[in-house]
Amino acid sequence: METISSTYHLPLVFLSIIIAIIASFAALDLGNRIHKAKGFARYIWLSGGAFAMGMGIWSMHFIAMLAFHLSIPVTYSLSLVIFSIIPAILASGLALHIVSQPTMRISQVFIGALFIGTGIVSMHYIGMEAMVMRATIEYNPILWVLSAIIAYVVSLAALQLLFWAQQKSGTPGFWRRKAGSALVMGIAISGMHFTGMSAATFKHDHHPISLPGSFDNTLLAYLIGIGVLYILGLVFISIFIDKRFESHSITSERKFRSVFESANDAIVLADSKGTIISWNKGARLIFGYEEEEVLGKNIQIIIPERYRAAHRKGMERYISTGKPQIIGKTVELQGLRKDRSEFPIELSLATWVEEENTYFSSSIRDITERKKAEEKINQMVYLDPLTGLSNRHLLNDRLTQALDQARENKQNIGIMFIDLDRFKYINDTLGHAMGDRLLIEVAKRIHACLDKADTISRQGGDEFIVLLPNTTADEVTKIAHKIVDQFTQSFELNEHEMFVTPSIGISLYPSDGLDMETLIKNADTAMYRVKEQGKNNFRFYTPDMNEAVSKKMKLEFGLRKGLERDEFKVYYQPQVDVTSGRVIGVEALIRWQHPEWGNIPPADFIPLAEETGLIIPIGEWILYEACRQNKCWQNQGYPPLRMAVNISSRQFQQSNLVETVSKTLKRTGLDPQYLDLELTESIIQDSKYAVSTMQKLKSMGIHLSIDDFGTGYSSLSYLKLFPIDSLKIDRSFTSNIFTDSKDAALVHTIIIMAHNLDLKVIAEGVETQEQLRFLQESKCNEAQGYLFSRPVIAGEMSAILTKQYDKMYK
Repeated sequence: METISSTYHLPLVFLSIIIAIIASFAALDLGNRIHKAKGFARYIWLSGGAFAMGMGIWSMHFIAMLAFHLSIPVTYSLSLVIFSIIPAILASGLALHIVSQPTMRISQVFIGALFIGTGIVSMHYIGMEAMVMRATIEYNPILWVLSAIIAYVVSLAALQLLFWAQQKSGTPGFWRRKAGSALVMGIAISGMHFTGMSAATFKHDHHPISLPGSFDNTLLAYLIGIGVLYILGLVFISIFIDKRFESHSITSERKFRSVFESANDAIVLADSKGTIISWNKGARLIFGYEEEEVLGKNIQIIIPERYRAAHRKGMERYISTGKPQIIGKTVELQGLRKDRSEFPIELSLATWVEEENTYFSSSIRDITERKKAEEKINQMVYLDPLTGLSNRHLLNDRLTQALDQARENKQNIGIMFIDLDRFKYINDTLGHAMGDRLLIEVAKRIHACLDKADTISRQGGDEFIVLLPNTTADEVTKIAHKIVDQFTQSFELNEHEMFVTPSIGISLYPSDGLDMETLIKNADTAMYRVKEQGKNNFRFYTPDMNEAVSKKMKLEFGLRKGLERDEFKVYYQPQVDVTSGRVIGVEALIRWQHPEWGNIPPADFIPLAEETGLIIPIGEWILYEACRQNKCWQNQGYPPLRMAVNISSRQFQQSNLVETVSKTLKRTGLDPQYLDLELTESIIQDSKYAVSTMQKLKSMGIHLSIDDFGTGYSSLSYLKLFPIDSLKIDRSFTSNIFTDSKDAALVHTIIIMAHNLDLKVIAEGVETQEQLRFLQESKCNEAQGYLFSRPVIAGEMSAILTKQYDKMYK
């Protein structure tokens, strides 16, 4: 058969190559877009990309065929032409799918290239079969195989270039390299087509054939080219728009990453299965894991094991129901570091849904330092800084809770108010530091007697309150016995052995009060009753105690107002020379005449004045009045007398006592030799301080006496240490001289001892002539008592002095 000659329309040849290059350039961008897209967007880009790329390859092929002109009329089968598009689109879709994966194995590359090459070859030869003409096509086997090989190699190269473009996107100079790659791919695709065309030989077929109406192949080629370029243009526009969105997204993401990485808090992103997908610098610092150590691991790696089941159930519940429990809230939990140490964290959890997948964002803050600070604050607010026991704030909280529970369950509550006996003496003699150490040891002993449910609180000073919830009177009694027994053993601190004892007052809910204030007040009242009855014991509150407390409070109020209202008077009792019977001194004694209660005995108000400190202003007033009156008698011409004034222990401990006495003497003009200060034995327990004060008073010329000798903390050693002038025998010994031989012996012994120490002796409470004769025979120096005179006001005392003065000068 006759071979038909052929020619190429070069403009269309160039157009086909240009379309191949442009389609290759689009394919390189499409692979990158598909790789970055997720979910439904990925399928849209893959479908649209496969269509656009497939149409580009097909149009290159068909335009090149239309550029091929035979010397005979040629037309095309529309169905086969359309059918030839399918392999091109499928091959393009397969190529884009392969290169859009995160990784591409060698086996994928070769197998993919085989299928893609087969698709391109199929497209080409189906297109050849679409030619309708009076000729047959014969193929050169070598060139045919070569065209298939070229198609395979082109597919292999295209996959590599597409994957390379996906991996290198955004790198410097990428656009130039991508343009070069598109040029290579376009020419390679065109080369496969023209190699295939070279393999074909067209032989004239003289059999008659019906040809459809002819059309202008050149025009059709240009129309197809314009259409495909339009489609590829749309692809480029879409890619450009997507890149702009991506650019904004990248900018936003960079800002987010900047904030994400610079945050001091840990920010951890995880998917619905708990797999960690993002891990910032804060998380590395807080938990100790590097990013590569945790990405892909479950978030439970930072959760303590005992909480993991609950965490997993919580995630599953939220995913299944969508109902948040801690989502959007801030909660405090425990975290687990890489070194397996646990620490407190503050967690804020948020979620979002992206392409039907749920993700969790955890913002985690290490609150170790805050917890330590809170603990310190709680200790400052709720704990006693010295003993570590509960303070009154924490006691109030726990007592409030105990009362609520007791009301609901009809239970009893016990309150113990504990005060240490003679603690002030230890504090004053050994110092506050030693007193603090003693309080710490006392707290330990009390605490050892209690159960875990009980609360011991230090209220301040040496006062403690014990709360015993859900108890009975018998159980409270047992605990009180335990506490008292604990104090039978001495405390040894810094080689000092010391004893303190507890006075314990007890109140019970509901019998002794229904509220916190009443229960504590009544326990305090019971404690004071223990103090009054000898200390070192415990007592339950009884209603009659309130009467005594009420009376005591009224008495204290009256004392405070007594000085202002001039209710106190000074009475004077003469002190007589036992031998001559002459008045040689006077003792000043205070009396209180209350406008409502009448005459109140000193025994009722002096101890209260000592306790409240009111004895200091009262004592200063007595000292002034006594000195003033003594000077007044001297000015009236009476023989000089010595005025005896009692000094309380509270007065003696005042640092300004010497100054106060000196000012009083100056104000009244009384000569110091006519003032006798009577000191009790309890005053001089602190010998170092007592000696210093007494020597200052003695240097002023003041007479010093020991009052109530033999009834206090007697120690013969102080008789030689202190600069005293006389001893005063207590009335309890004098009144029993003839009823108790031992008292008589004691009085006689005291007188002899005092004389041997060059001290004078004055006896109190002399009421009979027999007692006076005993004292005379025992060589006692002075005496006072009802035998001579009761305590009288200044005017009556003046009469006694006048009577004595008259006898002297008759």
